[in-house]
Amino acid sequence: MAVVTGASSGIGKEVSKALARQGWRVIGTGRDPARMAAAKAEIAALSVTGAVDMIHADLSLIAAARKTARRIEELTDRIDLLVNNAGGMASEMVLTSEGLEANFAGNHLGPFVLTNELLPLLRSAAMEREAGMVRILNTASDASEMIPAINLDDLQSLKRFDPGLAYCTGKLANVLFTRALAMRLREDGIVVHAVHPGAVESNFFSYAPQATQERTRDLAKATEEEGADTLVWLATDDEGRQTSGGYWFRRAPRAPNPIVEDQSILDRFWLESERLVEQAGLAQTY
Repeated sequence: MAVVTGASSGIGKEVSKALARQGWRVIGTGRDPARMAAAKAEIAALSVTGAVDMIHADLSLIAAARKTARRIEELTDRIDLLVNNAGGMASEMVLTSEGLEANFAGNHLGPFVLTNELLPLLRSAAMEREAGMVRILNTASDASEMIPAINLDDLQSLKRFDPGLAYCTGKLANVLFTRALAMRLREDGIVVHAVHPGAVESNFFSYAPQATQERTRDLAKATEEEGADTLVWLATDDEGRQTSGGYWFRRAPRAPNPIVEDQSILDRFWLESERLVEQAGLAQTY
């Protein structure tokens, strides 16, 4: 059983299609009903089993992340693979109805909550399988490498919001979360990895600021299938179980931002993530 967020288009849809071809049952999430319906039909047509579900979910909302976890629990009693792929880049600062900055919430806080809420189902699967066979994959970006530090006092970049800084911070959060979660799940036999898919020819850049769109217009881009390749490989190949907490690009380990190696930052980052969830009025310690 695989859960793939952002499965209605782009990399997430390609990951879902590849898994379906290999016989996985897939539960995907998306935000646009029309794209969700089209993606579900496309994935189901390739599926060995035909077992595909699609859940409407805006993971920039903490309540929606929790509701999505409850919906998944209604559909399955185990998860062998969770791919946190949903996310994006915003052109301006927007606060959600829960009072959080939407881009950081969608890129990190929603996946942070969804993952932790789904851990019982992941642990259930891990109890029945060899160590490393149950996996969590997070779609990150080399944007995580482009800032020298992370402001743990202002993870949402509210004091000096800039779309580029906010995106880099969100993607660095993905890698920090990967490393911190891998350490927490070591005894459970669940592995966690982050993946930089490279620049991909998808609808991702259409939501970016105009300056970013212009700067990346002539950038060489991979196809969506190529962007999904390392995620699919880590999900299904034996290599994916050999280590945990890694950061990957084109099926090879890649050195993360150096701050990922700082245990004090990892610990504080986790606490600040919990604090922001509590700020949304949905207190929970993970």
